[in-house]
Amino acid sequence: MAKKNDFVALLNPRPLVKRSRLRFGALQARGVPAILLGVAAIVAARGFSGAMYKAAAILPESLREARLFWLAVRAQPDMLT
Repeated sequence: MAKKNDFVALLNPRPLVKRSRLRFGALQARGVPAILLGVAAIVAARGFSGAMYKAAAILPESLREARLFWLAVRAQPDMLT
């Protein structure tokens, strides 16, 4: 059976905060800012996936239109001469 002190040690957030480290390119964060950035990334990914789920019905048409728009806007090398 676990002792009372072991249970209290499990609830202590300090080891989690000390070990939290985020490195992404030039961005480096430690402690609470790293935890907050990680949670923000999870929330942003959930929002993006929700938007993609709602737009799934019109996504193929949107991609086709975006491709045709890109082909119309970019300059063709043979058209410049």
